[in-house]
Amino acid sequence: MTHYVKAWILALALVLSPAAVSAQEALPEAPGTEAAPAAAEAVDPAAQSSEAPAEAAAPTGLDPALYTPMKPTPGIGMPVDKGIDFQQQFSATGQQAKWINDAILVPMMFGVSLIVLGLMLWTVVRFRRGANPEPSKTTHNTFIEIIWTVIPVIILVVIAVPSISLLAQQFEPAPEDALTVKVTGYQWYWGYNYPDNGDFEVIANMLPEEEAVARGEPYQLAADNRMVIPVGKPVKMLITAADVIHSFAIPAAWFKLDAVPGRINEKVLQIDREGVYYGQCSELCGARHGFMPITVEVVSQEKFDNWVLANGGTVAGEEEAEEAEAGEAAETETASAEDTTEEAPADAAAATN
Repeated sequence: MTHYVKAWILALALVLSPAAVSAQEALPEAPGTEAAPAAAEAVDPAAQSSEAPAEAAAPTGLDPALYTPMKPTPGIGMPVDKGIDFQQQFSATGQQAKWINDAILVPMMFGVSLIVLGLMLWTVVRFRRGANPEPSKTTHNTFIEIIWTVIPVIILVVIAVPSISLLAQQFEPAPEDALTVKVTGYQWYWGYNYPDNGDFEVIANMLPEEEAVARGEPYQLAADNRMVIPVGKPVKMLITAADVIHSFAIPAAWFKLDAVPGRINEKVLQIDREGVYYGQCSELCGARHGFMPITVEVVSQEKFDNWVLANGGTVAGEEEAEEAEAGEAAETETASAEDTTEEAPADAAAATN
């Protein structure tokens, strides 16, 4: 018994200890920000609130001639005040999922609720004590038992068929020409790698309130750097984590996938309208779980290529052209070396004669 008393006393002491509170407050420093000094500066809200210009446009270090962040559209890709439904969907899977919800699930729930309520009221009135002084002693009714078995089976089948189709569609493998983006969840920020474009990395931290307002973006959803992808094209998302389990979620694209340390989960993301789409980590991951937003900017292929170049990356077509030029140069050098070798013996024979 004394062990249990000591354990309770120790637990209460740890909970009430001011050291525990100060330790939690000392957590905002994100690990790994030494590799990205520009992103590390964005983590300090006090510094940004005092130094952020009134018209903040492009993230630090990017050439504004190549890339300027797109302004979000109110109500698109973000939550709305007093909203009671899913966000408007801009992916094929999202549109199908919302159709299943609006055309099948909600009407079915409404109908079943009305039928059950009607049966309850009918039972209360029809079989009350005043109308039935002698209660029925019926124990079995074959017809009713068939009905309450068959109808739920039909309901489940109606729900299962489109739901299974939706699940299969969400986990179809990406096509070979899909853009690859590796997403890494950290405590507490996101990193985006582009292996098809030089494997550069973009670090994204939440914007302070003053800078988010200056940019015209929703506070606690806006990030200093965005994940940028081309519109209407499949993107192979490779999602992992560096420390604990996170979850990468974009509600307007019906996209959500866990980021698990030591494991890479794969899923295809395709958004069919240009714009800015917001999400958040959807897995409780620590003290600053609510402060690691996701901002995805969907642009045309030309703007995406410019954004890649602005980040020091390479465009796929340019890589192929460089390889072709290098191959042609190597062939030219080889041919000239062969010509020199053939001419040398002829010159030696002429000199002997």
